[in-house]
Amino acid sequence: MNGQKRIRIKICGMTRLEDALCAAEAGVDALGFIFYAKSPRSIDPEAAQRIIAQLPPFVDAVGVFVDRELQQVEAIVKQCRLSYAQLHGTESPEDCRHLAKIAAPCQVLKAIRVGPQTTAAEVAPYQDSIQGFLLDTYQKNAVGGTGETFDWSLVDRLNLIKPFLLAGGLSVDNIRLALEQVRPYGVDANSGLETAPGIKDHTLIRQFVAAVRKFEADCLTGQQ
Repeated sequence: MNGQKRIRIKICGMTRLEDALCAAEAGVDALGFIFYAKSPRSIDPEAAQRIIAQLPPFVDAVGVFVDRELQQVEAIVKQCRLSYAQLHGTESPEDCRHLAKIAAPCQVLKAIRVGPQTTAAEVAPYQDSIQGFLLDTYQKNAVGGTGETFDWSLVDRLNLIKPFLLAGGLSVDNIRLALEQVRPYGVDANSGLETAPGIKDHTLIRQFVAAVRKFEADCLTGQQ
């Protein structure tokens, strides 16, 4: 695990307070709120602000944005007191760098949609302009939330320097295999923990977190 003892867990697509509190109680590190109108899990800033205000300490709030004006992103970051802005569109490295300045202390993550066509050269310009990456599944007409995994063997060829979260179709059923094969800094689950878009299954949330922690424990005891 490259010296890392603890895998960070983010659950995205939060729309309800009861789901957010369940995830926090289960021990997640971060919750994602999608500010993208075309997503079935979209939430307006006022609703997100109310949920985030009721989270316990040390649970980060992450805003998900797709090609939104940086001034709008900054305004939502400050309104909701987001810890991270996760950019899923065609934002340039310069956009990422500028947002990190105007929205500080909010940090910036850049989502990369990974497919056979994704290259290290495409990713390289972002390496010094963000805090970390989120690797999601490439699908031509979608910017995330596909519910499908990608070929995890493609990660190594991206030559990532910054930490990354693995996303894309993660669930209780495949999280152990994902951790064994990829060894990411963190994981990001969404549709695999739902009964419907934006409605989380509390049992699956707990099982997902428990599976990640079991993998960590097995690594420490030499069982992995």
